[in-house]
Amino acid sequence: MTLIRFLRDNAPFLAAGALLSFGSSFGQTFFISIFAGEIRAEFGLSHGAWGGIYTLGTTLSALVMIWAGGLTDRFRARRLGPAAMALLALGCLCMAVLPGSWGWTLVPVIFLLRFAGQGMMTHISVVAMARWFAAGRGKALSIASMGVALGQAVLPVIFVAGLGLIDWRLLWVAAAALSLMAVPLALRLLRRERTPQSIAQDSQSLGMEGRHWTRLGAVRHWLFWMLVPALMGPPAWGTALFFQQVHLAEVKPWSLGQWVALMPVFTGMTIAGTFAAGAALDRLGTARLMPFLMGPWTLGFLVLSQANGLGLAALGLAVAGFGGGVQAVLPGAFWAEFYGTRHIGAIKSAAAAVMVLGTAIGPGVSGVLIDRGIDFPDQMLGIAAYLGLAGLLLAVGVRRAARLLPMPEPMVRAT
Repeated sequence: MTLIRFLRDNAPFLAAGALLSFGSSFGQTFFISIFAGEIRAEFGLSHGAWGGIYTLGTTLSALVMIWAGGLTDRFRARRLGPAAMALLALGCLCMAVLPGSWGWTLVPVIFLLRFAGQGMMTHISVVAMARWFAAGRGKALSIASMGVALGQAVLPVIFVAGLGLIDWRLLWVAAAALSLMAVPLALRLLRRERTPQSIAQDSQSLGMEGRHWTRLGAVRHWLFWMLVPALMGPPAWGTALFFQQVHLAEVKPWSLGQWVALMPVFTGMTIAGTFAAGAALDRLGTARLMPFLMGPWTLGFLVLSQANGLGLAALGLAVAGFGGGVQAVLPGAFWAEFYGTRHIGAIKSAAAAVMVLGTAIGPGVSGVLIDRGIDFPDQMLGIAAYLGLAGLLLAVGVRRAARLLPMPEPMVRAT
């Protein structure tokens, strides 16, 4: 099936996935960190204190995700998606009205933003694409992930420009309004939610050992734990990279505006990585591709650690962005291929909790190290070493587990 026909035949479902992905932007670190300077000044926080608050709120969201993520196995996306959008809007409004003397209340606000946006809306989008599509799963995941790529490209530029014109709190009111405006659109797109191909074509969606794994079975399996360092790495340190972008502008010879202006480079390569991974996935499967997941991230942090000019910074962001695109596609398909689709929501919720926990650890650890005099560029060498080792562990585990996959059957064309 050509891409154009695939888009035409599945437009409402793909658009719903992309909308959920885009809407998650207001709970993503690349958006929240734009306001790091204003928040620290308003509440009198150091880098370490702000990082600690962010870590605590995000950790709480990771814990709740273990339970809430499983709801995607019980309720359709047309119910869960709008509810997550409304909850995210509430978090944005709370950020807009918090008194500066109530610094402790930032924890529940960060929890709302991270749980509803970065957690549930992303989770719902990925699970829906993995469940609704079989043979075209790679293309579907690639297209849906364009939502967050678009958000990463345009929202920082728009809102950083807005900081120079209006009060930062009013910008959070605007974010809440945009989240609420997306609710009726999501309801319209999902008014006739498709029958999941993972249910209609159950024989094509078996995992290792020819069976559908439960979440308990998955987390007891050795492969899951060999994947944990790689699942946690890019969320942890990719989040830290954007969380500390104000700090980077202070210690590097460029301004925040110049750094944010490089985001289209990151986004462009994210898009390239997403579609490259999606095309390769539908041809080769995740077993052959997952061992290379950490490569771009490792190289990207190595380059960024040495960047003293915008040219090298752009190169580092480009390489890391390509890795981010691959990351947006492969793990979501991996769970369906290796563990089956019957309980994919619950299984992926466990993986999502690990990833969200990573996004909690990165800002907290990097903030404490900055307070102790270790600038983030100096931390990047250690981060690159971690990512390289995590990639090696992942490669060994996936190649060993691939032997347990059922023999492929003739593919049935996706519609």
